[in-house]
Amino acid sequence: MKNKLKVFRAIKEITQEDLARELEVTRQTIISIEKNKYDPSLKLAFKIAKYFEVNIEDMFDNES
Repeated sequence: MKNKLKVFRAIKEITQEDLARELEVTRQTIISIEKNKYDPSLKLAFKIAKYFEVNIEDMFDNES
């Protein structure tokens, strides 16, 4: 699943480490999501979208 996590993180000027801390995951999880190597759970996907105050559809694209 493609995502715009890196883009939204850059806009908010937050590091991977800071985002990981906010979402209570590891930095490696953030890296893997950004590289499209890991699809987050639905719960984590909603948590990410909520953190950036966007719709989940704006953050993640299910079309591969």
